Amino acid sequence: MKWISVVAGIAWFSSLSVSAQADNSTEELAVAPIKLPEFIDIAHRGASGYLPEHSQAATVMAYALGADYIEQDVQLSRDGKAVVLHDAQLDAVTNVAEVFPERHRPDGSYYVVDFTLNHLKQLRLTPRRNSDGSARYPQRFQNNQVEFKIQTLAESLNLIQELNRVRNKNTGVYIEVKASRWYRDQDYDPLAVVMNVLSKNGYSDQQQATPLYLQSFDPETLRRVKREFHCDFPLVQLIADNSWGETPIDYDALRTYAGLESLTSYVDHVGLWLGHVLKEVKDGQPVWSDVLENAEKVGLKVHVYTLRTDQLPQGVESLKQLRGWLKEAGVQGVFSDFPDQK
Repeated sequence: MKWISVVAGIAWFSSLSVSAQADNSTEELAVAPIKLPEFIDIAHRGASGYLPEHSQAATVMAYALGADYIEQDVQLSRDGKAVVLHDAQLDAVTNVAEVFPERHRPDGSYYVVDFTLNHLKQLRLTPRRNSDGSARYPQRFQNNQVEFKIQTLAESLNLIQELNRVRNKNTGVYIEVKASRWYRDQDYDPLAVVMNVLSKNGYSDQQQATPLYLQSFDPETLRRVKREFHCDFPLVQLIADNSWGETPIDYDALRTYAGLESLTSYVDHVGLWLGHVLKEVKDGQPVWSDVLENAEKVGLKVHVYTLRTDQLPQGVESLKQLRGWLKEAGVQGVFSDFPDQK
């Protein structure tokens, strides 16, 4: 056992007691009272429609394009560092097979958690590929001669905070704790690691260096934020499609009135997949499922994922049109690969 949960938990509480001695003091990190927009645009993995997802370049471009929040998915390295990657495997978004050809598991995949941060930093981020090696989104950035590196969560937070400082802005961070149950089977605790990074970078129950959301597909992960770490951060319960196999949770049941009502005991927001929200476009108008009405009845705010110009639902003419429809339907925010198209 690595006991990363215990170590990170201790670090979380000890860091609060010494935060006043840190180089970046509370006064330096604190921001003015934050006025949040009524409808938010969340850059999905950064400006991933234009640059390789979760690269620092994608983060900066999302910021420059005016995203209200920038999403960071978190995986863990072998030495327990929080890195900004969507997949538990490196295969689809790095050149790992070229750099470390023998380091795959018996299933043929290269897992983030099998590499130290030092090894991960030797890799190059690439445009997302399908299992056969073809480009997932052929019209997007494809030049592999340009180098993009994996960033840690701390590096991403520092980058956004410094951009906020020099531009006098309050762009927020939207962090997803990935695959908590799978990591616990590997003897890691990703939530404890994330909370430790947050505490060291200006986020506590008393202050937030930037606006912040924490999201997860796993309800227990979100419950632990308040129960174990005593932080009242805005939490978002993500709802998947059962076919994705995210967790053993029955997400179909969660989308019912009773299921959504059960979420209100620990979250104020729910993250819904676009495919569960928009049933069809009929006679040029959207037809919504009842999940939006159910969420409104129980008092949950809704953020919808993911809007893509190169993957529009049938009958939708543009991303701008789709975003407008969702806003009119009462949704409070959207994830988009193209945060400028609004």
